[in-house]
Order: sequence, then C-alpha cells, then structure tokens
Amino acid sequence: MANKKSRILSILRYLETQTDEAHPVSIADIITHLKGLGITASRKTVSADIEQLIDAGVDVVCVAGRRYEYFIGDRHFELPELKLLVDAVQAFKLISPKKSGILIGKLASLTSVYHAEELNRQLYLEKQVKPNNEKIYITIDLLYTAINTGKKVQFKYYEYTRDKKKIYKHDRQVYIFSPYGLIWNNDHYYTAGYSESHGRLITFRVDRIAVPELTDIPAVPRPEGFDMTQYTTSVFRMYDGPVRAVTLKCVNTLMKTIVDRFGEDVDTKPIDDKHFYAHVSVSVSPTFFGWVFSFGGGIEITAPADVSEDYRSQARLAAEKSH
Repeated sequence: MANKKSRILSILRYLETQTDEAHPVSIADIITHLKGLGITASRKTVSADIEQLIDAGVDVVCVAGRRYEYFIGDRHFELPELKLLVDAVQAFKLISPKKSGILIGKLASLTSVYHAEELNRQLYLEKQVKPNNEKIYITIDLLYTAINTGKKVQFKYYEYTRDKKKIYKHDRQVYIFSPYGLIWNNDHYYTAGYSESHGRLITFRVDRIAVPELTDIPAVPRPEGFDMTQYTTSVFRMYDGPVRAVTLKCVNTLMKTIVDRFGEDVDTKPIDDKHFYAHVSVSVSPTFFGWVFSFGGGIEITAPADVSEDYRSQARLAAEKSH
C-alpha cells in the first residue's frame, strides 16, 4: 500500500509540474519518469492510478489520439492569475528583493515548468524602493495573533538620524500596545490601537516596529462605537494629529480627488458654478496641510478658523524658508 501511495503521489507531482494543455504526456512517459525514481509500474497500474486521481477530484484531462496522453486541466490558480500575483509581489514595497524571489518561486511551483518560465517577468517599477527588513512578516503575523487572541504586545520603535542611522525612539522606550487592526495605506502597513505610553488611540508603522513580543496581558477593549473604517479615513494618510471636522472649498474638477480620498459618502455641497464644499474629518497635521497645498489653490480650508489660520501660517513659513 505504501508503494502504491508513493507511486500515485509521484504521478500527481509529475503531471502537475511537467504537463499543461500544450505539453501532455503518455503513459509510457509516466512509466519512464517513475523508473527514474526507482518506482516500478506498468501500463495497467498507471492507468488505474490516473483513474484514482480523477475520482479524487484532480482534473486529469485525457487526449485521445494514436495514443492516450494526459495533462492537468483546471488548477487552483490559472496562469493569468499567477501572473497578476507575481506582479503584485514585485510591486509590493514591503517585500524585500530576497523574499520576492522566494515567493515568486513558490508561485511558480503551482503550475507546470513551461508556464513557470512565463512567470519570470520583470515588472517596470519606477524608482521602486524595496526594504531589507526580513522580519516584517513575523511582526505582521504577531500583530494578527494579538488581535485574534485579544492580547497586548510590546515593542520598541525606531526612527532615523540625519545620517540615516536607525535609532530607537525615546531612549529605547518599550511601548505597550493593544492592537485593534492592521491598515494598508500608501504601500505601508500600519497598526491602530491603544498605546499605554500615549494614553490614547494611535497608529504605528509596522516596518518601524522592532523587537515585538506577544504578552499574556489582556488588551484594552476597543472604545464603544469604534469603527476601524471611519478611523482609517480620519487619520489622514496615517499621520497622528488631532482629528477635526474640516470644511474644504474645492474647485469642481477636484471632486474625483475628494471622492478617491474620502469615499463616495463624503458630505459635499455645491457653492457656485465652479466650487463645492466638502465636509470631512481629518487628522490635522503637516501631511494634511501639504496635501492641501499640493493643489495650488484648488482646495481652500474654510473652517474651522484656527485650522485655516494654522495652514496659512505654515504656508507663509514655508515660503519664507524657500527664499
């Protein structure tokens, strides 16, 4: 029985890796392959094994002709799907070049060797920067475990000096954190939750987390009515500043930009033939001000007055520094 199982598994692997619609194999080819593995087989046993694979749900397609030939038909992933996944792996900034190669190799193992050659694609990515941090995958898994089990995590957090050296923030401070969810924004992972050090809800960039540990301490429960989607929209581009209700006066051509940023349910109201108001909740921060400034006057902060004045002050300061 053990020899039979080994033979069937060897046939399955051979069909999976060496066949596709353009490259079927005969029973004689299969027997030759098995012989190379030291496995004895006959036409009768191979035919019976193929029938067992079909009965088990494997899509082994038989091509009738002068001789019967076989190939694997439907697979878990079709070639176009694998190509999309390969492109996604190459484009994902947080996957290092080394890890990208490993993942693409695993994807290639899901199809025939002939189709695998087509997965050796080079997606053009302008000025793409890949990290050398191989531990981010472990950190992401740990955070998901903490979220699913309702536990706190602890870690250190680093930043860069002007010499581009990594240093731990606040003299190697250990942060105690209750994660509520992970957020994907602008090619980076962030985790949102309650920070003991800050005494409030905050976000951390996952690739800057160092020495993470899962604790046995129950996490601080989510605030009543907390909505991760709403929070993600409010924390503008993941920079923590005070969340404020802000009114923006926008030119009509920027409606697509406002919808892309805040969603189709964003509260808007026409002003005149050329402008509309957008009432949004944002994290008021230099990043938000920089975003507004980037539209060259196409967006104006009209309320509240203190946010509008703060924006104008920072714009004046930036103009002075540029001279």
